[in-house]
Amino acid sequence: MPIQLDRDRESAVVASLADHFAALGARYTEAEPSGAGPAADGELLRDGMRYAVEVKTSTQGRADRVIPLLSQAILQAQRHAADQKGTRPMAVLWIEQAPEALFARVVAFLDAYRPKAAVAIVTPDGVRLVRWNEDGPCDIAAPASSGLRAGARRLGAIRATALNAFNPFSDLNQWMLKVLLAPEIRAEWLNAPRHTYRSGTELAQAAGCSQMSASRLLQHLRQEGFLDEYSAGLRLVRRQELFRRWLAAALRRPLDMPMRFNVRAAVAQQLKALLQSDQVQTCLGLFAAADALGVGHVSGVPPYVYVPQLPVLAQDWNNPAWAQTSRHPDGPPDFILRQPLAPQATFKGAVNQGGALCADAIQVWLDVSSHPARGQEQADHIYATVLQPLVDQGNV
Repeated sequence: MPIQLDRDRESAVVASLADHFAALGARYTEAEPSGAGPAADGELLRDGMRYAVEVKTSTQGRADRVIPLLSQAILQAQRHAADQKGTRPMAVLWIEQAPEALFARVVAFLDAYRPKAAVAIVTPDGVRLVRWNEDGPCDIAAPASSGLRAGARRLGAIRATALNAFNPFSDLNQWMLKVLLAPEIRAEWLNAPRHTYRSGTELAQAAGCSQMSASRLLQHLRQEGFLDEYSAGLRLVRRQELFRRWLAAALRRPLDMPMRFNVRAAVAQQLKALLQSDQVQTCLGLFAAADALGVGHVSGVPPYVYVPQLPVLAQDWNNPAWAQTSRHPDGPPDFILRQPLAPQATFKGAVNQGGALCADAIQVWLDVSSHPARGQEQADHIYATVLQPLVDQGNV
């Protein structure tokens, strides 16, 4: 914290951060003082991800002061996170008064110069702007209380712009769609909470995300006619069209890496051992996952294994099982590593099969559809087996 804050005020800011982030399903804790050099101001835990937080404060919401402070916080947070394996950097700016026009300036700056930075702007009213990762948009929340009509109009303009660019099939939104569909899908085909949700708050709690994110998705679904307006709970309708759009959004080329086991033994046994040894960082995908789920239809394609990020090296995860593998760019691979386009939706929905994770049925359908090796044939089989019943139930 800046030294100009007295202890009482500093304590109030820390408590404010903890309370406001808790409302978004995240837990903020202040770091213990350390004499070992510069350290992060705090730590934030959300959706299993740990953030090293650098906090800056300002009494004024002038863009010419806020943006330099935010830039400094981003750089310092990156330095703190680099010292902690598996931790992301996050810059937090606490402002006593933030005019609505400020958020548009901040978003424009982030998009132009810091598109991958996780940031948050917090005021006494709550977390007003937040972006958790590079795949997500900047969520802007309305103030808890405001009597300024001009400010409301400016915020409406910002929200209208954001809504026009809203992506209903972002990584997080795909996960929330799976959560909404889960009660009608067999548990062995999808790992997700199975409840009836009556509000965005309940959906956010089940999906482990912010209320803002859930509300934005539900607003979009209502506007597009994908929510049953007469149901007591949140129920998706027009599912055939929803799946069509979902599939179209997923038709992007992911990153792949052909791999080979160093020991020339049975590939299936070695692959199973690798998956079982690393259930956090690996997930069986595509055709092999379809086989594991009991909806396989195509054979002869090398197994695909999802990992959070390529390239993968044994020392990266401190798992000796990866030391038994190597890249194999030439010739038929034993298996193929793939970096998923939607890692959160992929890994959260993954199903445990025999001690190893495999992608859920919806994810497999999305991913095999564009595969050149009879992918459409496999996708059609999954659609008829898993998704067509969902479409039929949505018409009831």
